[in-house]
Amino acid sequence: MCLIVFAYNVHPSYRLVLAANRDEFYERPSSSADFWKDYPQVLAGRDLKEGGTWLGITKSGKYAAVTNYRDPSSLKSDSLSRGRLVSSYLTGNQNPDKYLKNISSQVDKYDGFNLLLGDDNNLFVFSSRSDMQKLKPGIYGLSNHLLDTNWPKVARSKKNAESGAE
Repeated sequence: MCLIVFAYNVHPSYRLVLAANRDEFYERPSSSADFWKDYPQVLAGRDLKEGGTWLGITKSGKYAAVTNYRDPSSLKSDSLSRGRLVSSYLTGNQNPDKYLKNISSQVDKYDGFNLLLGDDNNLFVFSSRSDMQKLKPGIYGLSNHLLDTNWPKVARSKKNAESGAE
């Protein structure tokens, strides 16, 4: 189960503090985080099978991450790679809210996902199972369900992040 825990506009010196774990599909080939040769402004790992990524940032301050939404009954055999949602945002020119509005009509092309997108001004979360949310300052957890779902792993990680923020 993937996990992203992040503090947004909580720390006086850092706008975003993020910890993430990608622990699915170990057999899928990937490269470690590095600047991409074809998009030198992007720093991210790379899915070597589909070309996308699960977490990345640009030199201009755009950042994005994705988790799977766990619902085995809704998996599609012809779905597009969810990592492309992240890489398309990072390599494109749209701000996060416009990008999310554009992809919201295309969620049926993907298996379930949660997408975290930000830039210098805003941070949004969007799930293929719920509406786009503009986030306010706080500590959040995102796993394979909706934002801040009270799963033990999410609750424990948020609690640890809160104690570290003090």
